[in-house]
Amino acid sequence: MEISPGKYKHVFFDLDNTLWDFNTNSEEAFRDLFEKYHLSERGVTSFEAFIEVYNKHNHLLWDFYRRGEIVKEMLNIRRFSLTLSDFGINDSLLSSNIANDYVSLSPTKTNLFPHTLAVLEYLAGKYSLHIITNGFEEVQYRKLNHSGLSLFFDQVITSEDAGVKKPDLPIFLYALQKAGALAEESLMIGDDEEIDITGAFNAGIDQVLVDYNNVCPESRATYRVSGLEKLYEIL
Repeated sequence: MEISPGKYKHVFFDLDNTLWDFNTNSEEAFRDLFEKYHLSERGVTSFEAFIEVYNKHNHLLWDFYRRGEIVKEMLNIRRFSLTLSDFGINDSLLSSNIANDYVSLSPTKTNLFPHTLAVLEYLAGKYSLHIITNGFEEVQYRKLNHSGLSLFFDQVITSEDAGVKKPDLPIFLYALQKAGALAEESLMIGDDEEIDITGAFNAGIDQVLVDYNNVCPESRATYRVSGLEKLYEIL
């Protein structure tokens, strides 16, 4: 898996579910809010049921958002109003309060995937590191700051800043331009086969799929690894 010395100069990372442990951090924030708003007393059968219903609506709405069919403000509140409605709770103020609290609270959680900091410290001495993310701009910067990740990255490219979301080609071209990088000297590292790997492939950028759960054994990625520590073998 080793590559020729000097091939890469710029390394681009996805943030959520690649470096920042979105699922663990999100669950911690939801547990805090579940207790704060006494949702079990309002008719939500269990925390687990709440998460299951929320995930269903959130995934669907994020698909709409990525396609540009809804704006982020609608996504943020609608995913909670739909979830609460499924439990017979129709309270627009409650939905709005939970939505606002979640966006404020979740970025302060600091769980990272194993070896994240050690790998970044190693890579920062050898490459220019950057982020390409579809998350909300203000939220993603807070995640980076609270978790100590911001120190490692020269450029942070968000879909809001670029005006287009991964996997669309323009966001990768925009990222290359902002970083002052050429596609052939760049590497994209992410956890999503379609959004990160196919998107980078179409831009002529080599890719690393971080397949934590072994869900994509037939990946088209240039490299496929089971965890961040495997990047030492590539870089």
